[in-house]
Amino acid sequence: MTASVALYVALVAATALERLAELVVSARNARWSFARGGAESGRGHFPAMVALHTGLLVACVVEVVALDRPFLPWLGWPMVVLVLASQGLRWWCITTLGPRWNTRVIVVPGLPLVHGGPYRWFRHPNYVAVVVEGFALPLVHSAWLTAVAFTVLNAWLLLGFRIPSEERALRLADGPR
Repeated sequence: MTASVALYVALVAATALERLAELVVSARNARWSFARGGAESGRGHFPAMVALHTGLLVACVVEVVALDRPFLPWLGWPMVVLVLASQGLRWWCITTLGPRWNTRVIVVPGLPLVHGGPYRWFRHPNYVAVVVEGFALPLVHSAWLTAVAFTVLNAWLLLGFRIPSEERALRLADGPR
């Protein structure tokens, strides 16, 4: 294994550890939301999201190792910057939403929408982070097949299921006007 592949595997492993930290925060926040009458929506698509995100991490390493993908500095370094920026945006979302942030769609009735932090500019900034990371992480080490496959599948999942589910849940929690 070359030094660049070893460093790339370490980057993917660090991303996996970050995901585990998210799950800990998410579980704590779910308890908080449910204790305040929160209702979960979109359970049906959640296992597919978990599989897709897990598959991204595995496929990054498998493609680089099995297909001997090179590290191309002109591509890899800008992608590292985008990966780090996406992590920064993700944690900005998490801290802005506080106990309301979750990996699942859980809405506490009666709470107003958050309009601070990155939510000033984007309706769904966490998904912007996911999209950027989804193509940037594989491209750090030229895993273009993984980048394309994840991007297409993620777009289908986000646009077809996740975002509509979240929007419906927010509308229902907000009630009729």
